[in-house]
Amino acid sequence: MLVNGTWTTNWKPSDGKDPSGAFIRPTSSFRSFVTPDGEPGPTGDGGFAAAAGRYHLYVGLICPWASRTLAARALKGLEAVISVTIVDPAMTDEGWRFTDAPDTGPDPLYGAHYLHQIYTRADPHFTGRATIPVLWDKQRQTIVNNESADILRILNSGFGSLAKTDIDLYPDALREEIDALNARIYPRLNNGVYRAGFAATQAAYEAAFKDVFAELDALEAHLSTRTFLVGERLTEADIRLFVTLVRFDAAYHGLFKCNRRRLADYAKLSAYVKRVIALPGIRPTVNIDHIKRGYYSLKALNPSGIVPAGPDLDWA
Repeated sequence: MLVNGTWTTNWKPSDGKDPSGAFIRPTSSFRSFVTPDGEPGPTGDGGFAAAAGRYHLYVGLICPWASRTLAARALKGLEAVISVTIVDPAMTDEGWRFTDAPDTGPDPLYGAHYLHQIYTRADPHFTGRATIPVLWDKQRQTIVNNESADILRILNSGFGSLAKTDIDLYPDALREEIDALNARIYPRLNNGVYRAGFAATQAAYEAAFKDVFAELDALEAHLSTRTFLVGERLTEADIRLFVTLVRFDAAYHGLFKCNRRRLADYAKLSAYVKRVIALPGIRPTVNIDHIKRGYYSLKALNPSGIVPAGPDLDWA
């Protein structure tokens, strides 16, 4: 992580713990919004007006949080409006790295070698983790936002007529239901798998494990009567769920010890993953090779660095 603008190598993703040994995810640091007229959004400062070519996304195909933003960018037709750089999937001693490995790319803006150099360009005295995704403003040369939940909503409504208007991922009439689902699914499943994988005590692991499978069981029942989470239309709640489910058998079942059942053992959830990945623009946001290479590069969990050859995924 960065401390007053200087990279320190004595941190790894599994280090955030509370006294019980439970994993604690740090909060994001940059929380401004792009809006059609440049007015301030729900948080942060104003001055970030929608414009084609002004903004850039730094993402990783390994990362579920970053993949949320790639899915929204595709669904809203913003590929020609917002450029993208994909980091190497393997975590290094200096965090996320820019390479020319397959399906990645060098930093096209500043020639940075590591993502933390983008953070210190925005704030030379930054202290914290250099995480993905990052929504960067080329004009002001700063980070607009590094919270995936915010960026998801920025991409949905912040670009106005530059984006497709026939898809609304957060419609007014469904917001209460979407917010309730997000509030339940995030701690129990989206972050629950990390709470299990990075737990430092047996009790913390078992509590997270219980939450993960209670939520999967609840979602299996929920999807037995509907196509998507909220009625019959895709919303941001589906994107947030999908990015976790699509990684479950390849990473969380084995590496994170979430092994009571595979996702493949859930008929409704498996069918749901196939429905979502078949939507226009979604499949290119899923790269199983990056997912496996990235997660299994975590030395704290897999010191040998061996990447499993399986599993077979019937939707891949």
